[in-house]
Amino acid sequence: MREWFDAANSHVFAAFSPTHLAALAAAVLVWAALFAARRRLRIGRRAAWGRYAIAAVLALCEISLNLWYISENVYSVRDTLPLELCSISLYLCVAMLLTKSRGIFQIVYFTGIGGALQALLTPVLYYDFPHYRFLEFFIAHVFIIAAVLYMVCVEGYRPTLKSVGITMLFLNVLLGPIYVINMVTGGNYMFVARKPETASLLDYLGPHPWYLLSMEAVAVVLFLMLYLPFAFRKRSAETLNPEPSAQPPR
Repeated sequence: MREWFDAANSHVFAAFSPTHLAALAAAVLVWAALFAARRRLRIGRRAAWGRYAIAAVLALCEISLNLWYISENVYSVRDTLPLELCSISLYLCVAMLLTKSRGIFQIVYFTGIGGALQALLTPVLYYDFPHYRFLEFFIAHVFIIAAVLYMVCVEGYRPTLKSVGITMLFLNVLLGPIYVINMVTGGNYMFVARKPETASLLDYLGPHPWYLLSMEAVAVVLFLMLYLPFAFRKRSAETLNPEPSAQPPR
């Protein structure tokens, strides 16, 4: 059992291996179960307890991860600070779930789903199942998306077109301090300094630093795609329930 936590474990993760595909299938089942239970979760105090439960899972993932870093002597300001986009989204999700903040939701709807989905499909991960890091990685990212879906399906929150611009502004403001921290620590948080060593979408976006501009364009397109279902729903609602026309004066 010790090898499940050993930082020197030799069972290396491989993208789209059977364990990776099984983890993705489990993720879809979790999201589908959440959607199927959405009406029952709205009854009484269930909505609040559901939010607290998801927040607890995310908090446990982050706390246990940092304890693992320390216990395995791999904690480093260069690599393990919670400054990746998904780590930032995780903290925002916990705050959103505990406070029901609509402002945080407008940002984390895009960063949470967009960032975590990319991480699940192309993980920057070095440990295979059943290693702790494998389990923690997938549980954390699955529940980041679950937190956002919970606010949509159970609490009835909706993103707006304006929030796409707000999210892009948030990310660009965030890049400034992240860039400075990377220079000071030698790290590569949010992949601002260089591309990740593992395969990712960045491999198709050009060399450094030009892929940073490509990332901006991809982010805008992805966020607009995430907003699209709500745009169509809003248009359909307006079509089915048109505002009454003004009556001419008599």
